[in-house]
Amino acid sequence: MSDIVFRYALTAWVIVAVVVFISLFFINAPYGRYFKHNSGPSINGKLGWIIMETPAPLVFAVFFITDIRMVTIIQIIFLAMWEIHYIDRALIYPIKVRISSKPLPLVVLVAGLTFNIMNAFLNSQYIIMNTLKYSESWLHDIRFLAGLALFIMGFIVNRHSDYILYRIRSTSQKEYGIPEDGFYRWVSCPNYLGEILIWIGWTIATWSPVAAAFSLWTIANLAPRARSHHQWYQQHFDDYPNERRALVPWIW
Repeated sequence: MSDIVFRYALTAWVIVAVVVFISLFFINAPYGRYFKHNSGPSINGKLGWIIMETPAPLVFAVFFITDIRMVTIIQIIFLAMWEIHYIDRALIYPIKVRISSKPLPLVVLVAGLTFNIMNAFLNSQYIIMNTLKYSESWLHDIRFLAGLALFIMGFIVNRHSDYILYRIRSTSQKEYGIPEDGFYRWVSCPNYLGEILIWIGWTIATWSPVAAAFSLWTIANLAPRARSHHQWYQQHFDDYPNERRALVPWIW
């Protein structure tokens, strides 16, 4: 891909993220607890999730393997970070953890599928095109070390928070309850907070404009939904803790 085409694609990608961010404060994406029967054709939620998320690890790996000319240890580490997250997210998470039993509208599936293909393509292309930038000296760069640490912390927060939700569903046989442990002491959506930390860590570690756009996309999707979840908990549970915030402890 030429640099000019890449820049235009990235600029368009950021503009769409801003539009999505604003829109989702007024419209809840119709899946999970916000599913509506008038959302159009739908498929099984677990199957839809797998179909929607699988392109992320697949596209990244395919372009990485087929396009790269020279490879550095840093690029291999970035590949591993991406694949560890998305293989877990696409395959292990929906199979091991009981996600929402509600169907997934095809409009959401297509939107998620399109995003994952485009996002994986752009991120893999940037990593591939910058072999000189990602030399072995990057291993000792404070940006890489700080970003990797934040990525790992976000991964732990995200997965632990998902496990707490799974435990509620598996022990109480209810789809929703008030989570009490971990970061749920402070926020309604620590799983989303963890996901945001993962991709901010990725952005710092790669020091990439594409990764920065991905972080923007992540916030654009998850911050409005965290706000909606927080309001939903308050509406459905009279004893919901007043001190909790939606996404950022003690702030918002």
